[in-house]
Amino acid sequence: MKLKVMLLGLLIGGFANISFGDTENYVLDPLHTSINWKINHFGFANVTGKWYANGQLSYDEQNPQNSSVKVTIDIAKSITGIAKLDYNMLGSAFLDVKKYPKATFVSTKVTMMDKHTGIVDGNLTLHGVTKPVVLNVTFNKVGIDPITKLKTSGFSATTSIMRSNYKVTTYVPSISDEVQLDIEVEAMINKGK
Repeated sequence: MKLKVMLLGLLIGGFANISFGDTENYVLDPLHTSINWKINHFGFANVTGKWYANGQLSYDEQNPQNSSVKVTIDIAKSITGIAKLDYNMLGSAFLDVKKYPKATFVSTKVTMMDKHTGIVDGNLTLHGVTKPVVLNVTFNKVGIDPITKLKTSGFSATTSIMRSNYKVTTYVPSISDEVQLDIEVEAMINKGK
């Protein structure tokens, strides 16, 4: 979640064939960045929804372990595509977005696994509670976006959280405590930095 989001693809050795220089600043593209969640509903089916996110990351090519990311997730705009379900999920029994409209993820450590995968440790603040989260990240691609003409990087990440850790306990365990998160991110060079 704060996931998102979350963000080692920019920190992985897949950049080895591209010269970035020193630390570069990127911004997440909110049009192409999302956190997709899945939760089991009384054992009958898996319900899915989506959060959108924005944020910044700083990438140090020579020392990727020194790179960092900060993501803000717009919990209040969570969507499932079903109006009544959205209403219930956003209400006080679950996400309580009147009190907690945003979530954040701030990285604390980057670990390279190989040139295409890695782990980002960080702290997720959701529903007023901060807990550590580990993201498993796959680097997808880096290159020039044909529309924006900006250097862009993309990656995917997965993790899971226990909603009870964030004091969202309605119907646990009938509605599963574990929430699976699939994260998709595009980030582009921040022209203002």
